[in-house]
Amino acid sequence: MLRLTEIKLPLDHSEAALETAIVERLGIEQPELIRYAIFRRGVDARRRSAISFIYTVDVEIPDESGLLSRRKDQRNIGATPDTSYRFVAKAPAGISARPVVIGTGPCGLFAGLLLAQMGFRPLILERGKAVRERTKDTFGLWRKSILDPESNVQFGEGGAGTFSDGKLYSQIKDPRFLGRKVLSELVKAGAPEEIMYVSKPHIGTFRLVGVVEKMRDSIHALGGEIRFGRKVTDVLIEGGGVRGVVLADGETIMTEHVVLAIGHSARDSFEMLVQRGVHVEPKPFSIGFRIEHPQSIVDRVRYGNFAGSPLLGAADYKLVHHCRNGRSVYSFCMCPGGTVVAATSEAGRVVTNGMSQYSRNERNANAGIVVGITPADYPGHPLAGVEFQRQWETRAFEQGGCDYRAPAQLVGDFIAKRASTTLGTVVPSYTPGVRLTDLSTCLPTFAVDAIREALPAFEKQMKGFAMHDAILTGVETRTSSPIRITRDEQHQSLNTRGLYPAGEGAGYAGGILSAAVDGIEVAEAVASSMITTAAA
Repeated sequence: MLRLTEIKLPLDHSEAALETAIVERLGIEQPELIRYAIFRRGVDARRRSAISFIYTVDVEIPDESGLLSRRKDQRNIGATPDTSYRFVAKAPAGISARPVVIGTGPCGLFAGLLLAQMGFRPLILERGKAVRERTKDTFGLWRKSILDPESNVQFGEGGAGTFSDGKLYSQIKDPRFLGRKVLSELVKAGAPEEIMYVSKPHIGTFRLVGVVEKMRDSIHALGGEIRFGRKVTDVLIEGGGVRGVVLADGETIMTEHVVLAIGHSARDSFEMLVQRGVHVEPKPFSIGFRIEHPQSIVDRVRYGNFAGSPLLGAADYKLVHHCRNGRSVYSFCMCPGGTVVAATSEAGRVVTNGMSQYSRNERNANAGIVVGITPADYPGHPLAGVEFQRQWETRAFEQGGCDYRAPAQLVGDFIAKRASTTLGTVVPSYTPGVRLTDLSTCLPTFAVDAIREALPAFEKQMKGFAMHDAILTGVETRTSSPIRITRDEQHQSLNTRGLYPAGEGAGYAGGILSAAVDGIEVAEAVASSMITTAAA
């Protein structure tokens, strides 16, 4: 097949218009077009008066090589790359050893799924609950201020990504097109087929719940097993290699291959690994607040007269500002038509995150406005970043009233350096609720100063961004893991053979798609190692 790129059409074009554009681009007659498939559809909103769809399509015609050889202009046309996935291994007949996967976030689920598809019957251990039970517990915090430390936004089937926007795009390098494997498995499990081609695919929380359940069913059908409420409290290490894991109830499971897909909030697991001598080092992450505006303002700024078009949906944004104090402030995990959610996993702390449903039709848009920090800001032992996060999460809990309300402030008051006392036109979406205060005490001074400088700068890029009534809610501390569990080229821990750090918690991913891709790569490494071990 041939791949054509940069086919530009108006928003309200017909299906026939796309076909006509393909024929004209190729310089062929319509009967010569055997079939075509949309590979990618993006939105060009650089000119708000003429917003367009931009297509990449794969086309089949009778004489593809001949057409390519005849064309003098080779721009925006070429052979379609092979994006199909091929398994790297197959479990030997009669193999008795089973790999253990810790965690059922996107990394753990895809590692488990790939191992099951290759015949290795993985045992997947999850400290939290199945996704529907977990959802009830999460609503318990949001609606009743009751926190279950083992079943919440961070812990449970589906991982932290379940209660987010369900974004499925990433900037990782993907030469093997593993992202296509991820998307195709999600579609197979019930995700909308459009995620295969829209430029910024997402699923949304409620749809993700069903998708996660079907993936679990697929793993079980292939001989794998998922056990919930099974918290791993220790890793058995002998002679520099893994020999098994110990659960909170005292059970020991022997294995020589452990995928560590524990997520960025498994702080007790980080502590255990450091105590066991596993190589762990601190890494940069970001901290800040959530900001909320009326979604209509974002739509108007991005789409002009096309704002509100059902063809475009809710608009998003991406902003960055480099500050005078050397810090960078940027928008993070922008959720169009979504809500700000309570995302703590520890008692006595407040953490915020953003979430959208598939429809993205809530009143407000929200995003993290965060400041990049490095281990130089929290020097000390490998887990100093965790202590740094906890310090500001505890402060937010106190400023919120010690009942899981979050501290909040109007943007205009934050810039003017005065505490907020009354809300304006923007109604905060965070539950259990907010307490108006002065957010300048909820982050280190350098971060507060940087955000104060960035907000007016963002106003120049997006009119209305620094509107007085926009709401800042604190704090956003878990943008990524504060540690990296360093691994080698075979994806194993630097000093612990058979331990495979993976995904966000290990410091190797930054979202659903990248975590899932990392899970696939780690599963392949485990499979190759198990075959070598079995043959020895």
